[in-house]
Amino acid sequence: MNNFNREEQLKKLHEVRKKATKQKVDEAIKRLTKNSKAINFNSVAEESGVSKATLYNHSEIKERINFLRNQQEKAYVDSRTKRDENNQNAIIESLKRRIEKLEKRNKELENENKQLRGKEKEKLSDYFKKL
Repeated sequence: MNNFNREEQLKKLHEVRKKATKQKVDEAIKRLTKNSKAINFNSVAEESGVSKATLYNHSEIKERINFLRNQQEKAYVDSRTKRDENNQNAIIESLKRRIEKLEKRNKELENENKQLRGKEKEKLSDYFKKL
């Protein structure tokens, strides 16, 4: 029993648990990535069965989750920007077509207006000639 070192045993146990935790988290992140799910502390904790406190307390795991989360957010923002640009382009094209249609209708109305003014002038001149 003299060979038993409690401190040494606790260190070994801690290392084994730390490796098991890291492995659970790695597998959870792989599954989340494979299924195209969000990677954040909540999702990783739920998927791996590890508490959020544990994720935050392990600096290496914490940094990895933060990195992956930021990377996903950037990809989301980039894809959102592309969609927004496509939507804007579609709206612009639609508005251009509408403007063209309205301009054409405006010209038609102006021509109709000219014709009606001409007819009114004729009626007025005919009326004054009769007087």
